[in-house]
Amino acid sequence: MPATFGARILYILQMYGMSYLSGAGTTLIIALISTAVGCLIGFAVGIVQTIPINKTDPLLKRGFLRVVRALLTAYVELFRGTPMMIQAVFIYYGSAQLFNLYMDMWTAALVIVSINTGAYMAETVRGGILSIDAGQTEGAKAIGMTHLQTMLYVILPQALRNIMPQIGNNLIINIKDTCVLSVIGTVELFFTHKTVAGALYTYFESATVTMVIYLIMTLACSIILRKIEKRMDGPDNFDLATTDTLAHTSGMARYAESNDDPQEARR
Repeated sequence: MPATFGARILYILQMYGMSYLSGAGTTLIIALISTAVGCLIGFAVGIVQTIPINKTDPLLKRGFLRVVRALLTAYVELFRGTPMMIQAVFIYYGSAQLFNLYMDMWTAALVIVSINTGAYMAETVRGGILSIDAGQTEGAKAIGMTHLQTMLYVILPQALRNIMPQIGNNLIINIKDTCVLSVIGTVELFFTHKTVAGALYTYFESATVTMVIYLIMTLACSIILRKIEKRMDGPDNFDLATTDTLAHTSGMARYAESNDDPQEARR
C-alpha cells in the first residue's frame, strides 16, 4: 500500500475504479427511474387531493373522496415523517416476512425510492396546482371541461413549469439518498465504498473518491436541469402578432425586469 494520500487514492482507482463506476451507474439509474415514477405518483395523488367536494355532490361521491383523501394523506405523512432507511428495511424484510413477497435488489430499490419520492412530490404538486389562478379553473369549467380535463390541459402544464425546480431537487436528493439502500444489500456507490474501505482499510481515501463521484453526478444533473428550466421559461423577448390590420400592436415585447420602469416596459 502506498505511503502518501494521493498515491493511495490512485491505487484505489487502479484496483477498484470499475467497481466505483458500476456503483455510480446503479445509483444514477435508481435515482432517475425512481424520480420519474415518484413524479407520476405525486401527480396522481396531487390531482385527487385537489378534486373539489361540493355540497351538491351525491353523498356516495363525497364519502368516497373523503376516504380516499384520508388514505392519501396518511401515505404522504407516513413516508415524509419516517427515514428512508427505516422504510427500506420495513418494506424489504417486512414484505418477505408478512406476505412471502421476496423482492430482488432492483425491484426493492425502485419501489422504496419511488414511493418515498411520490410522497414528497404529492405535496409539491398540490402546492403547484393551488398556485395557479382560480380563474383559469373557473374558465375551463365554464366551457364544459371536466376536472380531469381541466387538470390535464389547463392547470398541470402551468404547474409543471412552477414545480420543475423541485423535481430537479428531488432527483439530486435521490442520487444522494440511495446510499441508505446499502442496508438491504443494494450494490450502489456507497455499498462499493464500504466494500473497498473494508478490503483495504482505506476509509478516508475511499470516502474521498466516493464524495467526488457523488459531487460530479449532482453537479451534472444541476446543470442539465437548469437548462431544461430555462427552455421551459421561454425567451425573454417574443413577437406579438395580430391578425387585426387595424390594430398596429405587432412588434417586439419583453417581460419587465425588477429594475425597469413599468411605464417604459409597457411601451
